[in-house]
Amino acid sequence: MSHYWIKTSSFIKRLFHKQVWSIPNNEQKIYLTFDDGPTPEVTTWVLSVLKENNIKATFFCIGKNIENNPDIFNQIISEGHSLGNHTFNHLNGWNTSTKDYIKNIELCENLLPKNKSKLFRPPYGKISIKQSRLVRRLGYKIIMWDILSADFDQTISPEKCLENATQKVTTGSIIVFHDSVKAYKNLEHTLPRAIVHYKERGFVFDVL
Repeated sequence: MSHYWIKTSSFIKRLFHKQVWSIPNNEQKIYLTFDDGPTPEVTTWVLSVLKENNIKATFFCIGKNIENNPDIFNQIISEGHSLGNHTFNHLNGWNTSTKDYIKNIELCENLLPKNKSKLFRPPYGKISIKQSRLVRRLGYKIIMWDILSADFDQTISPEKCLENATQKVTTGSIIVFHDSVKAYKNLEHTLPRAIVHYKERGFVFDVL
């Protein structure tokens, strides 16, 4: 039994309405997002797929990975993608004091361009009510998701990952992938095929 859901229910969206789960629109826009990079080889592969398809996406980066891979990080920026904060050390908010959590977010923010929108995605989707309130008070939009591909789950097949990423997408969906080593097997199969699926159904792509 998995400990996550693929499609976020309307009940969850209403209950946690101060967090962004989808962006309803009349233009068939959807939003591809990638968590946990920048990662050597994986992020550069993702960037090549996006470039080939003329798609801009949003990358929620881990601070320590930015420090370790500055050239890849700069490539994300130079190719026109949007950036978000994913903490410096990929912290689970439920297991971290609020003081340490906010400090870790700020460490990551110091590595991001100053002229960008302040977007934050909590690792694992786990953030306390107090943490959420303080993060929003600091000017961040907390970006969650409508569709979780579960590419990180090494117990599922690439075919199942593709089904997750495509089956319940609707206009306004925010879709989560991971540009990480752990996710790469599923991502490599899923991302190109998912993009074909989205395009065939008339979806267009935008950044957050």
